[in-house]
Amino acid sequence: MSLRAGVIGAGVMGSGIAQSLATGGIDTVCTDISRDALASAREQVQTGRFGFERAIQRGKLSQEDAEAAFARLTFTDEFDAAANTDVVIECVPERLDLKVRIFRDLDAAAPESSVLASNSSGFPIAALSAATERPTRVIGWHWASPPVIMRFAEIVVTQETDPAVVRRVEEAARACGKNPIVVQDAPMAWGYVANRVYFAMLREAQRVVDEGVASPEQVNALMVDCYNWPVGPFAMIKGAGSGWQ
Repeated sequence: MSLRAGVIGAGVMGSGIAQSLATGGIDTVCTDISRDALASAREQVQTGRFGFERAIQRGKLSQEDAEAAFARLTFTDEFDAAANTDVVIECVPERLDLKVRIFRDLDAAAPESSVLASNSSGFPIAALSAATERPTRVIGWHWASPPVIMRFAEIVVTQETDPAVVRRVEEAARACGKNPIVVQDAPMAWGYVANRVYFAMLREAQRVVDEGVASPEQVNALMVDCYNWPVGPFAMIKGAGSGWQ
């Protein structure tokens, strides 16, 4: 599709998001202040569990399509290269002060027409938009781990988000094979929809363990067997934090 994307942060989520965008036909620039992180991201995209080589082996991508997708990917430590795109997705660690600073920097560096999106797990999008001079062009685009596999696309809008911005992000999400669901920002609660429901479940799962009813491994197995989840609640925490092995 005729769209260029930038990804700020080359960690577990950032590299996976960049790979997903490139596979969806979107020219993508992924940046990080750490050259080691960039090198690791490039390796994961090529040879990691959900990288292009494994996708070819599993018959998910042809050699030709994988090579074309990788050619659409650029890894760089130049912030402005990622900012100078149509849609920029912030994927830095989950610290509000850091995200606010990134959005201020993006507001200064990105073209006026650029959409500024956050992959925050639950911080108010209104707080990030308030750090910019373009609140109508700020949106939440929350991905799930691993980004290459999960169809999840929680699109979070504020009262000021331009409907045209929502449509552009929905279009990009669909190009990546995702299922965009648009929800409202809720500044008084952390987690939007998916994480609010998930953490309510996790609190109860921890109570079960603390009361000696079952071990974490047993809880994981029971939830997978009963509800057909890909992994249990405790396994999800590990995978989302440190990557899927």
